[in-house]
Amino acid sequence: MAIVKSLSKVAAVIGIGESDYVGDHARVRAGERPHDSYGYAAIAFNKALKDAGIERDDIDGLIVGPTIAYERMGELLGINPTWGSQADAMLSVIEACMAIQTGMAEVVALVYGNDQRSAAIQYGGPEAMGGNMFLSYIYHAPWGFTSQGALYAMMFQRFMALTGCTEAQLGEVAVAQRLHASLNPHALMKKLITIEDYMASRYICEPLHLFDYCLINDGGVALIITSADYAKRNAKKKPVLIHGVGRYDANKGATSLEPRLLDFYRPAQERCAEQMFNMAGLGPKDIDAVQIYDSFSCHVPLALEGYGYCATGDVGRFMAEEGISLKGKLPVNTGGGHLSETYMQGWNHQVEAVRQVRGEGLGRQVENCRFVHYNSDVAGKAVSIIYGS
Repeated sequence: MAIVKSLSKVAAVIGIGESDYVGDHARVRAGERPHDSYGYAAIAFNKALKDAGIERDDIDGLIVGPTIAYERMGELLGINPTWGSQADAMLSVIEACMAIQTGMAEVVALVYGNDQRSAAIQYGGPEAMGGNMFLSYIYHAPWGFTSQGALYAMMFQRFMALTGCTEAQLGEVAVAQRLHASLNPHALMKKLITIEDYMASRYICEPLHLFDYCLINDGGVALIITSADYAKRNAKKKPVLIHGVGRYDANKGATSLEPRLLDFYRPAQERCAEQMFNMAGLGPKDIDAVQIYDSFSCHVPLALEGYGYCATGDVGRFMAEEGISLKGKLPVNTGGGHLSETYMQGWNHQVEAVRQVRGEGLGRQVENCRFVHYNSDVAGKAVSIIYGS
């Protein structure tokens, strides 16, 4: 635990960049293919580099998302890192902190690009993600259960039966995130919706409605993470410190979907929360906004309970009465999230977290925002990060 605690405030985000989600989506819908995954990643990287105000040659570490190859991305970006890796949105940040703490690197670029819409990537069915057997849910292809929507629908049916949470209460997630998206120039879905609109929308897999599903679009995201020392000396803008991180895996039964269907990620979330909050010296009451990985809306209520933002079994009432929009008690997914902003597999949530701490949220800025908690729960793996001033 001493090693884990030593990661608090070791590193800071000094640069963020994203591709043009709105413009590129319009071009893809018109039949064009503006970029491949590497092109989107390169666009985001160049914007992050400019945002950080540092030179390309200052970068000595590179982590790429699982959609692109490390060596090729380094070549295309014109950088020569001495240390690198490939990781998802959450683990890339933790790995960057570890590399900085151990002296393996000082300035690390985290880069992600995905042409999933224009390349017609499948996330369900016999050819899901090309039939890659490393994906846990693909193990169930012989039984036809590869649909993530069907998985989460089954899980949330059980959650509603046990807690009394209703479909209308779940609809608060989609309604709040569409409100936030309407204030975000980077968001794809800006038209406001009401609970009535949500309830009238068609089921995709009951009890999940159309508005409970994430978007599928092309794009790229990049972050520049450095040592806190380097950030103080060189950052163009206010550095955003990483105050705490946590990870806990519920591997037992993971490929049979057990952690999601039976425990709703709860044991992993609780252990992850303990690590993260202890490291940061904070608690749920200190958090000003939460960014939650939301490939489906039901991730949000499960995380709110699992990380201690409301009592167990009370999340339906909490969302409906206390509120998870900018007008409520605890703003969640202030950029619109995967449901309404863009589906960048968790990367865009972290850009939004940095913007909020910097005070760059424009019309959606959370007042006096000091700490933002980002969390992701995928296949029994709970990962969390606290960004702060």
